[in-house]
Amino acid sequence: MIPATSSRVNASRTDGSLRSLLEEILAGQAISAEQACRLLRCDDEFLPELLASAKALKERFHPGLVTYSRKVFLPLTNLCRDYCGYCTFRRDPGEAGAHTMTPEEVLAVAREGEKLGCTEALFSLGDRPEAIFPEMRETLRRLGYRSTLHYLEAMCELVLRETRLLPHANPGLLSGNWIERLRVSNPSLGLMLESTSISLLAAHPVDRTPDKHPSLRLKTIEEAGKLGVPFTTGILIGIGESMEDRVETLFAIRRLHEQYGFVQEVIVQNFRAKSRIPMATWPEPDQNDMLRTLAVARLILRDMNIQAPPNLTENGYERLLEGGINDWGGVSPLTPDFINPEAPWPHLLDLQGKTEAAGQKLVQRLPVYPEYVEGVRRRGGLLGEKLDACVNAEGYARAA
Repeated sequence: MIPATSSRVNASRTDGSLRSLLEEILAGQAISAEQACRLLRCDDEFLPELLASAKALKERFHPGLVTYSRKVFLPLTNLCRDYCGYCTFRRDPGEAGAHTMTPEEVLAVAREGEKLGCTEALFSLGDRPEAIFPEMRETLRRLGYRSTLHYLEAMCELVLRETRLLPHANPGLLSGNWIERLRVSNPSLGLMLESTSISLLAAHPVDRTPDKHPSLRLKTIEEAGKLGVPFTTGILIGIGESMEDRVETLFAIRRLHEQYGFVQEVIVQNFRAKSRIPMATWPEPDQNDMLRTLAVARLILRDMNIQAPPNLTENGYERLLEGGINDWGGVSPLTPDFINPEAPWPHLLDLQGKTEAAGQKLVQRLPVYPEYVEGVRRRGGLLGEKLDACVNAEGYARAA
């Protein structure tokens, strides 16, 4: 048995070593992957010091400000050819809840959101359902489109043309050509990297998730970088990855951003178990695990925008601010989170109150971050005109 005094001495030495590391990082030293893993594994007693360092770095780059986007969630289709172990969104044709929105439904939701001051139309959809489902091919034929991406393109253009909302599409894997096409109506695009690990067999069964291989997702993200399209990506924690996997995923995102300067935000999202998914009994990350990951993400990404969804923390979501985030992501006063339907958005007044109680000002942004607004404006066209109409002098959403 190790004497208690010896354990305390070893813990004190470890804390001292980590404390010195945090001081060096705050002074400007780049963090290594090995150091990031050490911090991710720190004990609960050291966690407040890690959080304080992350918060200090956040305040250095984003002082006194936390943003959010007021959105409507448009699940264009929940048919999907992938069968991820954590997903409750996807459906097969004929399954209860399977649905592809009509243009009339898309426009009706967008117009209702417009009345409530929303400025983002978030399009989420399954990956290439027509590749395996003849029912989806028939639906697309009836609607007059060759593919799900062609239909998405038309619906983004419809919302842009007929409302004040700006589309933000998350359609899965994209070629450079499709990124170029969608940027005409989308000021930004998104794809969660999730993880660079190829060993997440429960989350990504090899023979059932063709669109989830990290190399393919990294290729899509890099194509957006080459084209200079503002891009949202992120990591999903608690799906079987190691601490090394988390760190490598964050470093992969940082490397692409350093090369192309286009990653407008990085989401750190925690896995939530749901009754109808294969991973229903999988353990969820606890709040301290989430806080450690957020803090280490801030130390790795430094001045980049970091988001954590408030609705995925069951109690005390305001504590996520301690991890150094500067954005809450999209919050809807109208539509549910169709990806996590069991997790309602906080009321916007509650979000504002808790953000202000933490000494931060809550500011509504657009689906494109202020530092990327001018680049989108320069492209002109209808998107440029619509962006001009809803952006203020600081690059945030103009008051309705």
